[in-house]
Amino acid sequence: MARILVTGGAGFIGSHLVEYLLKQEHDLICLDNYFTGSKANLQDLRGHPGLELIRHDVVNPIMLEVDQIYHLACPASPVHYQYNPVKTIKTNVLGTLNMLGLAKRVKARILLASTSEIYGDPQMHPQTEAYWGNVNPIGVRSCYDEGKRVAETLMMDYHRQNGVDIRIARIFNTYGPRMAINDGRVVSNFIVQALTGREITIFGEGRQTRSFCYVSDLVDGLVRLMNRPDQFEPVNLGNPEEYPIMEVARQVLALIDTPSTLAFRPLPQDDPGRRRPDITRAQEALGWQPTVTLTTGLKETIPYFAQKLAQENYQMVAKLNF
Repeated sequence: MARILVTGGAGFIGSHLVEYLLKQEHDLICLDNYFTGSKANLQDLRGHPGLELIRHDVVNPIMLEVDQIYHLACPASPVHYQYNPVKTIKTNVLGTLNMLGLAKRVKARILLASTSEIYGDPQMHPQTEAYWGNVNPIGVRSCYDEGKRVAETLMMDYHRQNGVDIRIARIFNTYGPRMAINDGRVVSNFIVQALTGREITIFGEGRQTRSFCYVSDLVDGLVRLMNRPDQFEPVNLGNPEEYPIMEVARQVLALIDTPSTLAFRPLPQDDPGRRRPDITRAQEALGWQPTVTLTTGLKETIPYFAQKLAQENYQMVAKLNF
């Protein structure tokens, strides 16, 4: 049994990870400043003897005794990380510095939740961990993209210079229950818009592609990576099935009986044209690959949003088709 710190543990992915690790009977410390995280994500775990919750911003140092650190703290949706871009890059850089300093002091293993965004608008397809990316360093997304790239640099330099035991997970699009209603990414946008009868917003012509990994698959990959000996190089974690955005909209509309229609909008700046992980390294090093299909994952996610919208008194005009 380990004593484990999860930063961003009240967030979408973090809360699922906390729940998973508690089931493994570890002692958990969850840090969150609740900017995008929510206490509601952990409400079923309140009072659990193995869980300690601390309101804390990782931009500020903290002294703890732990064996492992899952460093997930940072807004991951463009809507949220562009709201305060200076804060976003501080979280990525200062937050990672602080967690690496802690890991160095207490000799903890640390896993960084990096991102597929470090590949930018990729010119290699699918993306392998050897690809260095095509990122606009001064664009509206750079606070997150470049922030995560610097965080990876810090991880590798702390490992090379100080022998810190590091793991780097490059996370591709992830979805599932506990995403915020205003998350702003494709799956949550389409589901919320369909359930409330609003226009389904398609940027560009909907031909750009993404890969969508269900949250339980991702958590399994994170835990496997953390517990894999000597895996210091980055590892892609994502679903290698590639879907055009228009196809995701069609699947959501097939599962929800809604009056919503499609509305096309201009592409945002630096929006990647194609995004799909090469997961060969994860398969070979971790024995990991996703098992949940997009249709199955949507059927798990849509009822969560329906319940959440009803609780917050949104006008619901749609019914589920499953």
